[in-house]
Amino acid sequence: MREVEYNDIVNAVKNMIKVTATNLPEDTLKALEEALETEKSEVAKEVIKQLLENAKIARDEERPLCQDTGLAVFFVKLGADVRIKGGLLKDALNQATKEAYEEAYLRPSTCEPFSRANLKDTLGYNLPAIIHLDIVEGDKIDIEYAAKGGGSENVSRAKVLPPAAGKEGVIEFVKEVISDAGGNPCPPITVGVGIGGTFEKAAISSKHALFRDVGTKNPDPEMDELEQIILEEVNKLGIGAMGMGGTKTALAVHIESNPCHIASLPVSVNVQCHSSRHAHITI
Repeated sequence: MREVEYNDIVNAVKNMIKVTATNLPEDTLKALEEALETEKSEVAKEVIKQLLENAKIARDEERPLCQDTGLAVFFVKLGADVRIKGGLLKDALNQATKEAYEEAYLRPSTCEPFSRANLKDTLGYNLPAIIHLDIVEGDKIDIEYAAKGGGSENVSRAKVLPPAAGKEGVIEFVKEVISDAGGNPCPPITVGVGIGGTFEKAAISSKHALFRDVGTKNPDPEMDELEQIILEEVNKLGIGAMGMGGTKTALAVHIESNPCHIASLPVSVNVQCHSSRHAHITI
């Protein structure tokens, strides 16, 4: 049994959050640079240039990439042979989130659903974090983190299709969601699609699909082909960078597929803005 100190987790995760707030990941930077090269609209090209310049300024001056510093979302794989010494994993992730957002002057965005009162003075900065936990073999703690902004989350959708809808139904649903979203999620976007499972499994899968490096191949050939079809269809919508029109509405489509009930076909679409702030550490 391997022991990991509670404070070691807090410090590692806190640093990851701070760095992610100001440094656009290399996969997203590369995807934006490729979009600049292939975009056909001159207006959209200028917009993408500004997005890249914004990323450079944020990195060089250690300023947040966006005023919406997002809610903290974690996907964690906890090795069965790990014991956390000094506290609980959930508490460590929440403490790291609170301290990172407060120390780095990141906007606290959690509020009470109806009064809309900000909860930073009661729960703490940006608490509670959204945590998805899985127990796996081994003696490591694998932590994926993303800052999920409201603009992209607001246009995300989930639906249970009839089984007969098949792939065409999934394609049409994704197109409908992105078309309705327009420029609101700050494109060029990354599109996460969860297929199968149950209603909530599809939603969680669509969120986790966004953590894959932008544009990498799906290991399932059938899903990889479907991703390329959907990406082409979404980019035909002509929404373009920041909704200004163009051929690069989406940088990538990522699908996670799960077995489902014979009577249903759940599908979820989770959208991420051009500022796809995500990171991964192993402790």
